[in-house]
Amino acid sequence: MATEKLYYTDAYLRSFTARVVSCDESKNGYDVVLDRSAFYPEGGGQPGDTGMLGGVRVTDTHERGGEIVHYCAAPLEVGAEVGGEIDWARRFDLMQQHSGEHIVSGLICARFGCDNVGFHLGAESVVIDFNHPVQPGELAEIERAANEVIWENRPFEISYPAPAALEALAYRSKKELSGQVRIVECPGADCCACCGTHVRSAGEVGVIRLLSAKPFRDGVRIEMLAGRRAYDYGSAVIGQNSRISVLLSAKVGETAAAVARVQEELAAAKYRVVGFENRWFAARAAEYAGAGNVLLFEEGLSPDALRRCCELVGEACRGRCGVFSGSDAEGWKYAVRVSEGDLRDFVRAMNAALSGRGGGKANFAQGSVGATRAEIEAFFAANP
Repeated sequence: MATEKLYYTDAYLRSFTARVVSCDESKNGYDVVLDRSAFYPEGGGQPGDTGMLGGVRVTDTHERGGEIVHYCAAPLEVGAEVGGEIDWARRFDLMQQHSGEHIVSGLICARFGCDNVGFHLGAESVVIDFNHPVQPGELAEIERAANEVIWENRPFEISYPAPAALEALAYRSKKELSGQVRIVECPGADCCACCGTHVRSAGEVGVIRLLSAKPFRDGVRIEMLAGRRAYDYGSAVIGQNSRISVLLSAKVGETAAAVARVQEELAAAKYRVVGFENRWFAARAAEYAGAGNVLLFEEGLSPDALRRCCELVGEACRGRCGVFSGSDAEGWKYAVRVSEGDLRDFVRAMNAALSGRGGGKANFAQGSVGATRAEIEAFFAANP
């Protein structure tokens, strides 16, 4: 017996009563089927509803052979009348995202004469794939047009056209359809075959933000947010920008220029630091000229600085040079160089003995070890 789909009669129905038709234990907990349900089952890119049923948590909802199957955390008595309660905040969020996706997809497909070839309504954002590229300027224009549809509060209209009317209707669909087709239309924005739940009018979508457009196959993958998600995202970005403006002593509208200035200053400072380091490393190299094998421990060196120090000292000492930087608590990064011969067996043995990882060429290697300074010194002493 097919379940009566109350969500198609009223997508805003939050609570209802129904009779339990069956209850079977499964890997999902308990699969409960009702004679009627307002729980929307996963389909058309929209996740299934969650909520409560007879005091039991519903973790997901799917359709199976015309029946709505509710995945429940505990069993329900067959034949019993139970009350159902939709997780409305989650459902309305999904309705906002899905309706927003229709507006965006309809506008893009109409503008470029392309198809929506993929749609995923995730927990954090909506991803839509199109078989046509979209440039950044065009994306901004689409976002503006989508929000104008919202500001005009155009209705979302649901219909089941007769076969002749359906054949004459220009609507979007990912596949050929037969039988009764449910059409969701937002006039001037989209007309699409869809089984999902939608808001009554575009104004309830609230706002649409198109976050990114990345090349995907022969087209583009767009990430979007609508409704509360878009609002929360905007609030987070504004809050973060305000904190940045305080940290950089810049006006809120001038933080990008301030960051660019800081980047230039940081690049200049790094250049000066490299110069100071190289002079220091040259002095260290002079100390060990002709000394043979050398083991050094230096503070606060980056991997690149380790390499430069090891190269200069190693060239001067004319033996094997090992330079380590770090601490016993956090581990040590290393660079090892040899003037003549092959280091690879030595490095493999060192990594094995000192919980290390890394490697390189025959005469030079870099990596890290998880040993103490005393253990490092002991290994080098034992392997002259």
